Amino acid sequence: MSTPIIMPRLGDFMTEGTITKIYKSSGDFVKQGEIIIEIETEKINYDLEAFEDGIFYTKANESDTILVDDIIGYLLSEGELPPESNKKPEDNNASISIKNPTESINDISEESKIIPSTPGARKLAGNMNIELSKITSTGPRGRITEEDVKNHIKINLSNSDDSIITPAKIEPITGIRKSIADHMLKSILNTAQLSYFLEIDVTEAQKLRRLKSKSISKPISLGNVIIKASAESLKKNLKLNSIIDNKSKQILYFDKINIGFAVALDNGLIVPVIHNTDQKTLIEINSEVIDLAKRARSNNLNPEEVSSGTFTVSILGTVDGFTPILNKGQNAILGLGRSIKKPVVRNNEIVIREISTISLTTDHQSIDGADAAKFLRVLQQLVESPKALFE
Repeated sequence: MSTPIIMPRLGDFMTEGTITKIYKSSGDFVKQGEIIIEIETEKINYDLEAFEDGIFYTKANESDTILVDDIIGYLLSEGELPPESNKKPEDNNASISIKNPTESINDISEESKIIPSTPGARKLAGNMNIELSKITSTGPRGRITEEDVKNHIKINLSNSDDSIITPAKIEPITGIRKSIADHMLKSILNTAQLSYFLEIDVTEAQKLRRLKSKSISKPISLGNVIIKASAESLKKNLKLNSIIDNKSKQILYFDKINIGFAVALDNGLIVPVIHNTDQKTLIEINSEVIDLAKRARSNNLNPEEVSSGTFTVSILGTVDGFTPILNKGQNAILGLGRSIKKPVVRNNEIVIREISTISLTTDHQSIDGADAAKFLRVLQQLVESPKALFE
């Protein structure tokens, strides 16, 4: 009996996944535990394993986007046809047939395709939402090539009313970049985002951080001091540790404090999560951040490590300040800019101190300015008198 292979839910808010690699051909015999498909979500790449022995059959192609719980393919018994096929195995005209575990079961001849085209052309046209029937072919035997698709795009751009110049490069928004783009747009459209800025004196925190780093193998970063301070401040301001459920029109408050931190990748960013951040020491947080960031850049995180975040810290050490955008499933995000020496007034005297700008973005539908200000004041006090953070 056939067993469906479905798109798994790999995160709290995952709705779809993209097939980035199919390791087996339809008709291959696979054993339980073998990797058969690589899936890309907005957060991670995930290797899907066969959950039992069987003959692999895929409905999907590489670059296809599949909804969660939709069927990707099947694991079949020997001689069994996939449920979609009602043709008999001995029918010579059947487009799918299984002769032995190593033969392909979806070998469709090029002549049977309605519009002859190369795989690259089909992928690019699909990503750009262009119908193949509208593209002029120049390939052998009338096949549409990837270059034909690019020429079609250039011609349409040059004929547009906006007078867009011909691009030097065309790059479809796909994979992680598409997920990030969709997420950012939905975040702005579905929340009332308001940002607050505050300069904090990090002089003492930097001194303690540098001193403590000399005695441990993994130096502590200022960003991780801010993560620790954020966890302590959230304990006193749980209104920020929440989310609005627009369907039920309710505010959901969480007693667990799970802080995510943004990690830049070559093709976007990812937010690993430190679970129960408030229950961990600064040294433990620092070690976990280093480990998660390293594995994030090598695409080696598991779904649990990018799920269930309740608050996020985003660090950009090359700018003074910025306006972070809320993460899905959260009501607040903190941004940290660079640390820079500035002249400031202390006891009516001008002195040089290290200053950083922090920016807090909240959903104003549920978090008032007073709540945001209270959170920032507590965080400021913790960072400017940081001894307790290092205990």
